[in-house]
Amino acid sequence: MTEPLLSIDHVSVVRDGRPMLDDISLTIPEGRHTAILGRNGAGKSTLVKLITRQLYPTGGQGAVRIFGQTQWNVFELRSLLGVVSPAIQTDYAGEEALEVFDAVVSGFFAARGVWNHAVTEAMRQASREALERMGVTHLIGRQMATLSTGEARRVLIARALVHRPRALLLDEPCAGLDPATRRQFLEALRDVARSGVTLVLVTHHVEEILPEIDHLVLLRDAQVLSDGPKSDLLTGPVLSDLFGMPTTVERRGDWSWAHLD
Repeated sequence: MTEPLLSIDHVSVVRDGRPMLDDISLTIPEGRHTAILGRNGAGKSTLVKLITRQLYPTGGQGAVRIFGQTQWNVFELRSLLGVVSPAIQTDYAGEEALEVFDAVVSGFFAARGVWNHAVTEAMRQASREALERMGVTHLIGRQMATLSTGEARRVLIARALVHRPRALLLDEPCAGLDPATRRQFLEALRDVARSGVTLVLVTHHVEEILPEIDHLVLLRDAQVLSDGPKSDLLTGPVLSDLFGMPTTVERRGDWSWAHLD
């Protein structure tokens, strides 16, 4: 039996006396594209840090397991679970001398460049393929600091994909993108989802939930409010409860939007 991508069993995180996550339990099987949805302050960022091993539980009786393991070498974990977030992009945008292709190759070393690392032809080929997959080979030769937000986000996903990971964790991946760039970016993510990589999308925007995502986890007040099929949870009454305001869900083709009434 395949171990779940993520298994959290009665875990809490408390900081400065305040619960950031309060006795949560959650299982995400590998292969189930999932969106984690909630308001700002609901606990989404803390959950991401638990998954990426930036934080550890401070309470509760259970544990956090990723692909069945509680203990991971972070470098090894990154080869199985790629991570993309605005925070990571901010780090790379500050590297004035970092070129796009080198940034992608550096994904093999969990570094911000390829200095003092032995780069193989297989690594170079995988990096080219990842850039092609995200439609940004034309950016090779550019410095990361010169890219637009949308361009940089695609390059960082290519970097996360060089290992051919089993899953990709996307933390607010559309932050800072204009509507047109956001749609182009989301369409590129749809291709990744169809390729067999499990997507876990963390957001507070319903319109960013890809059609390929069929499962939702709703966070409110540091707890899991609901966990179930998108068809059951992406409704006006459920989202009204989640956001604390009357909400209407509008569907346009395969996509959905939420409007506060």
